[in-house]
Amino acid sequence: MSSIFLAIIIGAAFGAVLDRVGATSPNYIGKMLNLTNLHLAKAILLAIGVGSVLMFGGQMAGLVDVGHMSVKTAYMGVFIGGLLLGVGWAASGYCPGTGIAAAASGRRDALVYAAGGLVGAAAYMVTYPMWKNAGILSGEALTLGAVPGAKYDALLPGVSGDLVGILVGIALILGAFTVPDRIISKPTTAPAE
Repeated sequence: MSSIFLAIIIGAAFGAVLDRVGATSPNYIGKMLNLTNLHLAKAILLAIGVGSVLMFGGQMAGLVDVGHMSVKTAYMGVFIGGLLLGVGWAASGYCPGTGIAAAASGRRDALVYAAGGLVGAAAYMVTYPMWKNAGILSGEALTLGAVPGAKYDALLPGVSGDLVGILVGIALILGAFTVPDRIISKPTTAPAE
């Protein structure tokens, strides 16, 4: 019971942070996706980078249990799902986390988005046997480098996965501070005739 309570507290705090950085605004997300305002992208890079450094550094220091690490299996279904997620994100202005946080803040469009996500999940459940029989749901879970004690194979077996994770995290943190605020200037309006 305490783990459910803790999950609710952490989830609420995460949702509040998402709302605070503008991730629950489809307009703000749209500006990020059309490269006219990258503040949100920079916040995402920073969060993932810090999380990566802390997680992999914690594993190296023995503070994080490798048994809790979950690696997504690489197969065609993951790539198709990622493409669908990206298209849905661009079309709606929400990804699953930001959509739920926006719904919790009272946005009606986010409630419709969340309902659509549930319908999509149900459709996937119903059609799962078809996708499994098609063979696009099989693959192997891999990490870039080897992580001692992990049950996953590595693409680069002689390289420390923890070190790779820390280096990738540092690169993302540096990216958060070096990416410009916008890549494309705001569109100009035509002068009135």
